[in-house]
Amino acid sequence: MVPGQVQREEKFEYPPDAIREAITNAVVHRDYESPSKVQVRVFDDYIEIWNPGKLPRGWTIEKLKQKHESIPGNPLLFKQLFWVKYVEDVGGGITDMINDCKEWGIPEPEFEDTGTSIIITFKKSVLTEEALEKLGLSERQKNAVEYIKEKKRITNKEYQDINSVSRQTASRELSDLTQKGILRQVGVTGKGTFMY
Repeated sequence: MVPGQVQREEKFEYPPDAIREAITNAVVHRDYESPSKVQVRVFDDYIEIWNPGKLPRGWTIEKLKQKHESIPGNPLLFKQLFWVKYVEDVGGGITDMINDCKEWGIPEPEFEDTGTSIIITFKKSVLTEEALEKLGLSERQKNAVEYIKEKKRITNKEYQDINSVSRQTASRELSDLTQKGILRQVGVTGKGTFMY
């Protein structure tokens, strides 16, 4: 509920456009000779979309994450979905999903090729108040998380500045945030940049 309003305000945990794109991709690119069905599995902290089929010969997950040609399993269905604007950017849907997740503040979707299916996993943000409360962060670490929500990154020096602490304290507390899965370190230990 929003104070001063009668209606509740809907807040989605996942970017709707990315979820729609993943489901549309699964329907369009599935193996229509497979008896398996497209599956959407919803869990407390993630969503999986299972697409029965394989990547085209010679393709990798890394190629899938780049702009590429589209090879639909059902070209007629693809054309219909394109006309009604369920498919918007031919060959760019995966990059759109990745960008949508970044903008939404959740981790990039994970892609897995099982050999018989392609699975896309969307995970909730570890930066939600509920998730952070369970981790027992200090006030300084909470300050850093708020900074990261806005900037998407934090350096040791920035941590020192926003919390008025020494380099050693910043290193120790940033390391703790990394061990808790909130950050990942990029760069040299102690001087590196920490990113969500």
